[in-house]
Amino acid sequence: LIDAIEAAGMKPAVAIKPGTPVEAVLPFASRLHMVLVMTVEPGFGGQSFMPDMMPKVRALRDAHPTLNIQVDGGLGPSTIDVAAAAGANVIVAGTSVFKSEDPA
Repeated sequence: LIDAIEAAGMKPAVAIKPGTPVEAVLPFASRLHMVLVMTVEPGFGGQSFMPDMMPKVRALRDAHPTLNIQVDGGLGPSTIDVAAAAGANVIVAGTSVFKSEDPA
């Protein structure tokens, strides 16, 4: 599938839910443009950030220093630094942006 994505001129990425072990993606992470680590259970916005997902981010960063690692779920002013310190370099913030009086 990764070859087909690349052949179509696109960049392959994988998302892992909280219940998915990081070991499931490590064997082929070097072939990916990005790994999205969900820090909430997917489904709806406004959920609380799951800090226990940060070891997954750290394991990915340690194994693949140049990989884009995105985190999504429960991110806002109090959690962005936690994700960055673990090794994330792409942040998705939905509810915290849309409900903010000053999204900047």
